[in-house]
Amino acid sequence: MKTLGLLGGMSWQSTVPYYQLINRRVAERLGGFHSARLLLFSVDFAEVEALMRMGRWDDAGELLAGAARRLVAGGAQVIVLCTNTLHRVAPTIERGLGVPFLHIVDVTAAAIAEAGLRRVGLLATRFAMEDGFYLDRLASRGIEALVPGAADREVLHRIIFTELVHGTVTDASRRAVREMALRIVERGAGGVILGCTELSMVLSSADVPVPVFDTTALHALAAADRALEE
Repeated sequence: MKTLGLLGGMSWQSTVPYYQLINRRVAERLGGFHSARLLLFSVDFAEVEALMRMGRWDDAGELLAGAARRLVAGGAQVIVLCTNTLHRVAPTIERGLGVPFLHIVDVTAAAIAEAGLRRVGLLATRFAMEDGFYLDRLASRGIEALVPGAADREVLHRIIFTELVHGTVTDASRRAVREMALRIVERGAGGVILGCTELSMVLSSADVPVPVFDTTALHALAAADRALEE
């Protein structure tokens, strides 16, 4: 079994399910008393959020690259960045890393392709919905992603950063996110990507009439499977 290096804390609310899902997958596949071999570097999200807000993505990338190198130095054989939005700086993290980096968009795209879909909706932070790094990577894999309108993007971004990253879930936010998802489905999306690792707190497959692609679960399970590869 390979040792996974989890780069988390963005936010810690969504890092917790990674640990649970990875260990459950390993236990299911190996049985007995087996659990995952992993290391966790959890950053102070306040530092990262400030850099994101100020548009200092290069600095955010260097911060996370340093954390990833520390994981590798500790014995990590695969790096897993436990967040969607910070995959914007994945190239900086991967540079000179020396071990595989499991990209969340690639894992998600594979699940969408397996479902036979080519057009989906993307719910995420404003950064992920408006910057090309997420949409372009999906497009390079033959998947068109629709995003909410400008007003909905602002509302969703606010819900994520003022509520979900703090573990707060309200009925009003559940309704708002569900309505956004339904509007994207009405525009022709055959599925909905939860492109923020906290969004599974407010939306599930029971809320919309199309498949929901929970990036947190997909990424975590793919990480466990990668650790168990021969």
